[in-house]
Amino acid sequence: MNENTLTPFRIHVPQADIDDLRNRLAHTRWPHPVPGRDDRTDFSRGIPQTYLRELAEYWRDGFDWRAQEERLNEYEQFTTVVDGQTFHLVHVRSTNPEATPLILNHGWPGSFVEYQRLIPLLVDEFHVVIPSPPGFGFSTPLSGTGWELARTTDAYAEIMTRLGYERFAAHGTDLGSGIAGRLAALHPERVIGTHIGGDPRLLGLLGDKFPYPGGLSDDEIAQIEAMRAEAAAERGYLAMQDHRPDTIGAALTDSPVGQLAWIAEKFKTRTDGDPRTPDESVDRDQLLTNISLYWFTRGGESSAQFYYESEHSGIDLVMASDVPSGWAVFDTHPLMRRAVDPYKAIGHWSEFTEGGHFPAMEEPELLADDIRAFFRGIS
Repeated sequence: MNENTLTPFRIHVPQADIDDLRNRLAHTRWPHPVPGRDDRTDFSRGIPQTYLRELAEYWRDGFDWRAQEERLNEYEQFTTVVDGQTFHLVHVRSTNPEATPLILNHGWPGSFVEYQRLIPLLVDEFHVVIPSPPGFGFSTPLSGTGWELARTTDAYAEIMTRLGYERFAAHGTDLGSGIAGRLAALHPERVIGTHIGGDPRLLGLLGDKFPYPGGLSDDEIAQIEAMRAEAAAERGYLAMQDHRPDTIGAALTDSPVGQLAWIAEKFKTRTDGDPRTPDESVDRDQLLTNISLYWFTRGGESSAQFYYESEHSGIDLVMASDVPSGWAVFDTHPLMRRAVDPYKAIGHWSEFTEGGHFPAMEEPELLADDIRAFFRGIS
């Protein structure tokens, strides 16, 4: 077989795996409840058991994986091997002959499922391509160590070449924004522009991953320090995945409720709207389809390896100064642009009070409109 082959792919999880999931959920070994901790909306110590039980029961008895699998299979999919690693990709061709190729880049704990509601809103103007990073979704199992942000970016550029797209647009959120930016920096002759979806949680990384902006008032500094404290309280998962993926990976692969809690909590702490629960911020079935994908592919462990590799790679985030860039900030904060774009060098900047860290799931219409507006403006 030619190493450049794109092999057609359809999702079909064996029935035995579905039955095993339901059996494990039915025999969950729950912690002893702590008196006074029965508020299903109180996420101050993590995901509350009362709410987690509700979600687990629905996953076992109400969720229809086969129906979701059928919906996902409506889209053309392929696998291809790059540098020894199998990559899965969704490829939805537009009926518009003038359509622009657009690569959508997701992060953790997302998957190509994250863009399920966005695709129909974009295919009038774009040929949509959604690769899964190594260790995510059906880009499993891992072929070996060393799959981090830079190597993945190189693989994505090769995938676009194999699809016949010499020039293309890029959108990303979370670690996918790093891939989009790196694609533009390394291949400025190929990338038409980069569109980034962001949220105020980025302010919590000021002073660590990003420099503090200058000229802040005492009140503004206090606001950022509060965001930093909030972000620090949420970084337990990050420390484990950055440094001990093997340890947490064993738990995530053996316990579906462990995997459910690990991911579902992030759709609370990284989404707009307190006191809404995760499945009130995003569609419950879409959330569980995403989590089911992690479970069936054993992606909890392998996606955590991506964090370890990137943390220990010594590679910095890069953005291309000579490729047009646009940002759409959801659940915005007054200090966002001062922190991210103090010199207003980003030509397209949009802010929305709605949404949060997962705009393709929370506010797909707003995101689609902004993507279209940005790329129309630079065409």
